[in-house]
Amino acid sequence: MKPVTVFLPSVALLALAPALSGADAGLSDEQSRFFERKIRPVLVEKCYDCHSASAKKVKGGLVLDTKDGTLQGGDNGPALVPGNIDDSLLIAAIRYGNKDMEMPPKGKLPDSVIADFETWVKMGAPDPRTGPTVADANTASAQWQKKEIDIAAGRSFWAFQPPKPSPTPTVKNTSWPKGDIDRFILARIEEKGLQPVADAGRLELLRRVTFDLTGLPPSPDLIQAYMKDTSPDAFARVVDNLLASERFGEYWGRHWLDVARYGESAGRDANVLYPFAWRYRDWVIDALNRDLPYNEFVKQQVAGDLLPFKDAADQSRKIIATGFLAIGSKPQNERNPRQFALELADEQIDTLSQSVLGITIACARCHDHKFDPIPQKDYYALAGIFLSSETLYGTNRGLQNQNASDLIDLGRESGMPAGFEGISPAQRAQLAGRLEEAKGTQAESFRTAQAARRAGKEADNLRLLALRQQIGTLSGELNRYDESGNPRILAMGVYDRPRPIDSPVFNRGEATQPGTVVPRGFVQVLFHETPPHVARGSGRLELAEWLASRDNPQTARVMVNRMWRWLFGRGIVPTVDNFGAMGEKPSHPELLDHLALRFMDHGWSIKKMVREIVLSRTYQLATLHAPQNFAADPENTLCWRMTSRTVDAESLRDAMLLVSGKLDLYPQEGSVVARASEGREGLFRLFTTLQEPRYDRSVYLPIVRDLVPEALSLFDFANPSLVTGDREATNVPAQSLYLLNNKQVQELSDAFARRVYASAKDQPGRIQFAFWTALGRAPTAEEIRAAYTFFSEYTQDAAKAKSKGSDLTPYAWSAFCQSLMASAEFRHLD
Repeated sequence: MKPVTVFLPSVALLALAPALSGADAGLSDEQSRFFERKIRPVLVEKCYDCHSASAKKVKGGLVLDTKDGTLQGGDNGPALVPGNIDDSLLIAAIRYGNKDMEMPPKGKLPDSVIADFETWVKMGAPDPRTGPTVADANTASAQWQKKEIDIAAGRSFWAFQPPKPSPTPTVKNTSWPKGDIDRFILARIEEKGLQPVADAGRLELLRRVTFDLTGLPPSPDLIQAYMKDTSPDAFARVVDNLLASERFGEYWGRHWLDVARYGESAGRDANVLYPFAWRYRDWVIDALNRDLPYNEFVKQQVAGDLLPFKDAADQSRKIIATGFLAIGSKPQNERNPRQFALELADEQIDTLSQSVLGITIACARCHDHKFDPIPQKDYYALAGIFLSSETLYGTNRGLQNQNASDLIDLGRESGMPAGFEGISPAQRAQLAGRLEEAKGTQAESFRTAQAARRAGKEADNLRLLALRQQIGTLSGELNRYDESGNPRILAMGVYDRPRPIDSPVFNRGEATQPGTVVPRGFVQVLFHETPPHVARGSGRLELAEWLASRDNPQTARVMVNRMWRWLFGRGIVPTVDNFGAMGEKPSHPELLDHLALRFMDHGWSIKKMVREIVLSRTYQLATLHAPQNFAADPENTLCWRMTSRTVDAESLRDAMLLVSGKLDLYPQEGSVVARASEGREGLFRLFTTLQEPRYDRSVYLPIVRDLVPEALSLFDFANPSLVTGDREATNVPAQSLYLLNNKQVQELSDAFARRVYASAKDQPGRIQFAFWTALGRAPTAEEIRAAYTFFSEYTQDAAKAKSKGSDLTPYAWSAFCQSLMASAEFRHLD
């Protein structure tokens, strides 16, 4: 393993201007964060001098310090067309594609920043600026400097207080609750003079819990066994079996991968591949299936390389866990290595703080946090920890990758699979020969280019660049194998640097204006008293130990809120990634603390907490409408019923595979990304592979940033570059068109039809089987009549077509099965 050098910061950073107004109610938390961290800082730093209300002269009639001004545009027309980068003049200007309209005029923005603006426009150009403009970054910064953060007062905020036990509330209807969760819920409902709706039916509840715990519908065999079991603990047995299933880890592991912003490429401008990100994915799935205590789950992801281990396999698993810090998106084409190191640390801080702590520490990079009591020096105390750590992610140097990195060699003694095939010694020797030949050609071409320059002639720079790309690709390919051609066991992860670094605080984030150096450390407001200074190495181990401690007020609370969100569709704190001042307050604060304490008391077991929640009567309520309740609480924040939900993208795809009989529960080890190899050629090869049908579970699909499979991206899949604890749920025409026209959906409909046709000898039996398999229930009399009418009409068409030598009868069952899979009921949970 070769170490990666982590550089001290020494270049200017974009200053982040504050949001002087609250986020637009129509924006998601993800959209607001993206604008505040990626877009507004650039507008303030690069555009406001000429395009704002306070500019001495507004150039081109364009003002960019308000949402309306940005959309309205200037003399040349609208600056933005949300969702369309090709028709957005602002994008054309920052791309420098038109000499008459280049912005900013003093120099082109970095490719990574341009890519951020393109992403923003594709998102619909979300913009929370609804209040006063921010016309002068220096004035704003001066205002921040005048405001002193009172850490002691900040600790009084509810989220920074440790969870407190509350007495179990008394309720009027004592026969309704099954446990303490129900008492907390019912007490609030009764305060409003309301009552919960009736319990869900047995079939409805079985389908709900099977999807919620495994991401799959119940099989007809499970339905039949459950309906025959009339014992009081029948449902509990089903829950225990689902929790023990490997399918639990696959589905709940995908929940965490949303939060961990899992992706198999760098994204941004270069989007080079991460061939070994899949190891982290598999580690997460295995950890959830083993019910690894959540505090240990967090510790291993932050500092697994520094933890004690039993043997080589245990050590390897803990190193793989640190892939959490390595898999994020990166500006691989950033030419300044110091800037790259700062961007890398910032992304790690942002991910860790939102995912584990539910706060946005990264907003304090350029100034004191505007909303939460987090001074800028706390950000740089954490930055020192991450700048003191080496992140190895495994990309090869090339034309679009200025920041190559090695991987961690786990060794064959780890017992881990390689994820790709080996080659023969002769093939390896041939590969090594090609590499040496390319290096020799490069050296000769370099000498030729130098001679041409001395002679005043034009050098062949394109050839030099092509050779550099070739050498990077060949080197990366060769490094995959040992001298015998056996595949090396490689992984992404993090190690401590030999010499730790304390970072200075940079005024307005400007690296040219360094201030006082701050010791590596932690966020003060989360400690009862002054937090300790780092005493060991980078400080990652101490950070991990504190994150996993009962003394930390946030870790348990944030995670139980995530579990509630994944089971109910809405968190007790709706803004699951932001418990700060700009987030929403908990609807049931006492219940939230009660669950956090129970979580820790029961060994931080995710499975135990999930079991307790799904066995509550609150979870088992029907989705019935109650006019009086709805009038008092239309958002169902009191949980007086279960909210009907759309199944997520993975569950929809996996359900179609399951009912068609095509689902492969034992996929090939690794990822097609690893087998595609590195370089642009690998990316093109991978793009072709992604078009091929796959039958394994959706969690195993390759998640290449900006190339997410259509089966996922159309149905609100999480942005793999951002922490996402709360996916959006949309219902748009493109989704229905996909379910009706996509080739693989049609193939699955054919397969489902073959299963249905073989299930019985007559039409009534086949219709019954189709409904039980797809929807988990028997068809109604009206649905049976509609099915008969459908087949009758198809038969008539087949008779007409028979004279032309075609028979439409086989298509009838396929169309019937496809209509079930495309139905609203197939896509929704009640």
